[in-house]
Amino acid sequence: MKNKIFFETSPLEAETKTALFEAIKKEKEEIGYYNLPEQNIDDILSYVESFDETIENIVVLGIGGSSLGSKAIYEFLKPMKTPKRKLYFFESTDPLNIVDTLKDIDIAKSHFLVISKSGGTVETISIFKYIFAPNPEKENYTFITDEGSNLDKFAQDLDSRIFYLPPNVGGRFSVLSVVGLLPLALCGIDIKALLKGAAAVSKSFFEQGDMHQVLLDKALYYAKNHTRYNINCLFAYSETLKYFTEWYVQLWGESLGKRQRHSAFNVGVTPIGLIGPKDQHSFLQLIMEGKRNKSVTFIKLREFEHELYIPSVTLPHLESLDILNNIAFHELITMQCDSVIEALKDQKEIPLDEIVIDSVNEESIGSLMYYYELLTSMVGELMDVNTYDQPGVEAGKIILKKKLASLAKSR
Repeated sequence: MKNKIFFETSPLEAETKTALFEAIKKEKEEIGYYNLPEQNIDDILSYVESFDETIENIVVLGIGGSSLGSKAIYEFLKPMKTPKRKLYFFESTDPLNIVDTLKDIDIAKSHFLVISKSGGTVETISIFKYIFAPNPEKENYTFITDEGSNLDKFAQDLDSRIFYLPPNVGGRFSVLSVVGLLPLALCGIDIKALLKGAAAVSKSFFEQGDMHQVLLDKALYYAKNHTRYNINCLFAYSETLKYFTEWYVQLWGESLGKRQRHSAFNVGVTPIGLIGPKDQHSFLQLIMEGKRNKSVTFIKLREFEHELYIPSVTLPHLESLDILNNIAFHELITMQCDSVIEALKDQKEIPLDEIVIDSVNEESIGSLMYYYELLTSMVGELMDVNTYDQPGVEAGKIILKKKLASLAKSR
């Protein structure tokens, strides 16, 4: 994975970068996600090895950080690697979505992973109740939660298998924990390679390799200019990264949209996930000629594996497009991305950078996700926010539970 920055960084800010690096090293001692690439996964691998071979579907009951990361990795790898089992997600209380998803699932050949860090997520438990009521057999379920949560107590009473989240790992930073690793491993994904990719980025940053300076430069630029460039666009040039951009939106938005720790100011950088070339025909116009309040990161694949070529065919009235003949599709999509970058460079006022990942494999997506977790932590530190809480989300949950309690009393 390579990251090239096209905006100017200041060599005069060396002291700030040094202080940031020291703050992140200190945080690494307390915040659990930093150390996930080096975790022991023998328990997960042993469980997967002994898993019922007749099970064809793994069904995740979870929302937000409990589902977005594993979905991003699964959908990224699926075009290149036929899954051992299909992976489904229940993430919404929308009855249309619930019914539609259940149409695709043979319950008798499915295993349900109930994932809730707190153990009391309304969306997750409501869907679990709907599925559990007619299917109460303990062997149908595995639970992932914090030790001591009410869901943990329920699972122990049911005598189902339970996995616990590591200490101090927040939901949106949990993709490389059992939350993401277990469902992915059950579907045949090489979770050792996933962690290897993440470990490579961790080593490069903390041992001051290639990733060290580029991450510090980007974090400092985003934080220093967060009032001017208050929108960050992630423009990924592969459909395989569609769900990765959704994961990034939660990670960036929920981590950085906060009231500052040492002031009364509300800050944040709005995340927008885009897929090229599709969004060249929609959002690009706003980037190109709209208000100069957006930074843009382009993500490209170096290897697409499939060699698909445009046939050498002349179509009546479309002769001018014979320039497409014999062009490989992977060359075309790369040229489309490079052309947009070149056009935006001419605008001068739009901060740009480019990430190139090697190919569609576990190491690539593992490195990319850990890179963004690190970047988020650094920007949060510089913007003086608590990167790891979400009081705005909790406020809505509290009101919802009051409404539900009131409704229950009136029945």
